[in-house]
Amino acid sequence: MKFKLNFDDTAQNRLIIAGLLVSTVLIIAVSIFAIGKIQEKLYESYANFGQLLGKTIAIQSYELTKDKTEAQKKNILKTHAVSILQSNSDISFITFKDTKGNIITSTTETYKDRAEGTKTNLSAPISNKKGEITGTVEIGLNASMASAIAKTTKNSMFIVFTLVWAVFTIVILINTFLITRELSILHQGVKAISGGKFGTLLEHKDASGEIKELFAAFNDMSSRLHVYEEQNIEELTLERNKFESVLMNIANGVVVCDSEDNAVLVNPIAEHILSVKSTDIIDTSFANYVDVEGRACFKDEIETFKKTPLEIIEKKPLEFHVDVNQRVIKSVISPMFSKAHDYLGYIIVLIDMTKEAEVDKLKSDFISNVSHELRTPVTILRSYIDTLYNFGAEFKFEEQTEFIGVINQEIIRLNNMVNDILDFSKLESNTRYEKVEGDIMQTLEATLGNLKVLAEEKGVNFKVEKEDEIPMLPYNEESIGRVISNLVTNAIKYAPNNSTIDIKAGLSAKMADSVEITVSDKGIGISKEHQAKIFDRFYRVENDTHTIKGTGLGLHLVKVTVEKHHNGKVFVESEPNNGSTFGFCLPIHPINTEELENTAQETV
Repeated sequence: MKFKLNFDDTAQNRLIIAGLLVSTVLIIAVSIFAIGKIQEKLYESYANFGQLLGKTIAIQSYELTKDKTEAQKKNILKTHAVSILQSNSDISFITFKDTKGNIITSTTETYKDRAEGTKTNLSAPISNKKGEITGTVEIGLNASMASAIAKTTKNSMFIVFTLVWAVFTIVILINTFLITRELSILHQGVKAISGGKFGTLLEHKDASGEIKELFAAFNDMSSRLHVYEEQNIEELTLERNKFESVLMNIANGVVVCDSEDNAVLVNPIAEHILSVKSTDIIDTSFANYVDVEGRACFKDEIETFKKTPLEIIEKKPLEFHVDVNQRVIKSVISPMFSKAHDYLGYIIVLIDMTKEAEVDKLKSDFISNVSHELRTPVTILRSYIDTLYNFGAEFKFEEQTEFIGVINQEIIRLNNMVNDILDFSKLESNTRYEKVEGDIMQTLEATLGNLKVLAEEKGVNFKVEKEDEIPMLPYNEESIGRVISNLVTNAIKYAPNNSTIDIKAGLSAKMADSVEITVSDKGIGISKEHQAKIFDRFYRVENDTHTIKGTGLGLHLVKVTVEKHHNGKVFVESEPNNGSTFGFCLPIHPINTEELENTAQETV
């Protein structure tokens, strides 16, 4: 694995630059100090050279002029001074004086330009062999040689120190580059390990001593982690798959969010409840989720959860109800912790309470309807009975008979409502009905006979059509009789006066190997929107055309009796203003579900 080296403006680089600046300043300071000292010594030596030169000229002058006349001395000294100036450009002038300080001869007039460039004046006594001073010699030095030497020395020192600084800087940069490169490779390797790439190895052939040992230790650790990963990956994968499988197949919606509110897992039930795909909300803030109506359904509750101390919310998760996409959703937000009890995020469980809310509403409507329905017959019965009790003797026999007939009808109505409620309670339980093989046509005819009086009150006739051979089938005669009675009674209620109700019985085309019975009226019909719910408990069609009151249990009892207890099927076909056809199918050879359940339990 290869790693790319990146140089960033880190504290380490800033420290290196600061070190180079400090070292540069120190080298410059040392250079200036050294050059100054060298120049000081140089000029000191130059002054000593001048003293020596003066003494030498003094000795030479004495030797050249001893035993000479004054005129000869002057010429000899002048010639000697000129020869010295011509042979040495560093001497600017030479002046000879007698013991009284009078100038014997001088080159200042002859070499005026050189004399003006004098930088140092020196004098030396001229003495004889006895040590007696016979005069003095003064010389001027322009220090041209010393300046040249000082300049050369200064330039040489500058070059030397510059080279030293450059070499020092290059060595530091190369060393820093190598160390930084090695540390960068190690850093990249650590990042690879933290990313789960166990087994990553670092090349360390050219690494320095301690770094080489560090690389070797890293490679050993990486190899051990790789071996550990291979040994445990199957177990870890199994546990992770179990966790995801539980979340994905749980009956409720589940959304897992990290500590930054980003959704990291959404199971299929949650996708259905939220009407989104998991890919659309994964790695996005769940607090920003909006439903199809543009409402931020969970934002306020998530803010409340985050403001609540963890020690409180851990003991009592936050529960709330929210409307999402026209659904009533019960939500529970619980914090999520690691084994070390570090906060990782939270889990939101979504429970669809729409049906329960609808059932609660239907129950409320049912209680209201039943209360109203019970109040009407009870009020009528009380009124009629009270009238007969107090004033019966004043009525004729025909009038008494009419009163008793009304009382009888209301008692029948009251009895039917009570039976519906009792049957509902019985059918919703796990009570099993005993089925006996019999002729369903006999049950049909007997039920129609019981309802003949009710039909005659509205002038309604029954028209029965049946196939020639309807096979015998197992069913519970009482409950199926109740089913037929409910369907025919509903048809009588909604059929126009003096109309015909068609009743057909035969083999079914809707369900294989079954008998089908249908009841058709020419009433007001039922729209499509109500047909899907017409068999739900407590559901009633209430509008301008459907004004007949009831408990809303009759058709639900039909559905439960046929489908739950007889493994059959119920259906409805209707169009508004064109009547309705209700029917049911009963299997000729039903599967014994009780035996199947017992067999399954024995197998387990």
